[in-house]
Amino acid sequence: MQHHCLPDRRARSHTGAMTRDEVLGICLNLPGAEETYPFGDEVAVFKVGGKMFALVPLVEESGSVNLKCDPAQALELREMYPGIRPGYHQDKRHWSTVDLDGSVEDDVVRGLISDSYDLVVAGLSRSIRAELAQD
Repeated sequence: MQHHCLPDRRARSHTGAMTRDEVLGICLNLPGAEETYPFGDEVAVFKVGGKMFALVPLVEESGSVNLKCDPAQALELREMYPGIRPGYHQDKRHWSTVDLDGSVEDDVVRGLISDSYDLVVAGLSRSIRAELAQD
């Protein structure tokens, strides 16, 4: 699987922190994604095929997002970015919390969302993956 979140080593301009609303929009626009609230109104949980790929706390000031991540890649990213740390209240090997405070470039956050979604989709049944491909 190709990882979309590892940064391009070329210089990039950074225009500021990705907002929580941008993250919510990106997650919701992925094929078959649904926004749910199984833990109450304070956390938006995004699922595909009934499986979680993103959790977005709605009450934090600067915001963050919890995303599924390949364990080896997660370790590498946590060394590179202080704003990426083991997943809060989740399996810390497979989930990372990404701060939305500008410390992680927007394209990296987008890539992490995409990778999380792809990891979950890869674990779904062939029939559900086929349905998603038609969306």
